[in-house]
Amino acid sequence: MTDIILHNLDGVLADRIRRVAETRGWSLPRTALYLIENGLFAVEAEMVGRFDDSDAIALQQAIAALEGIPSDPGFSKIGRAEPVAPKPVGPDLSGLDLLDEYRLDRDPA
Repeated sequence: MTDIILHNLDGVLADRIRRVAETRGWSLPRTALYLIENGLFAVEAEMVGRFDDSDAIALQQAIAALEGIPSDPGFSKIGRAEPVAPKPVGPDLSGLDLLDEYRLDRDPA
């Protein structure tokens, strides 16, 4: 394993590393390795799912092209369908002979 040598380390940063080592009961090299590994994982996690400029431009162009597809009864209706009216809550009483005041689907006004 390669030795970890840090030159010109800021005093505050060195003190923070030393406090982590003391709190965990670890040596300074083990603490430095642990902090580097965890910091690397955090940075790599931030990088996942990010687009570089050329990818972002290509995605914007693809979205613009899809938005320009004219409406027709076929393929271009995908994602543009009219919303379906929700079904009324409760049992279907349409076949029963009820007084209008007890009908669920009547206009209350």
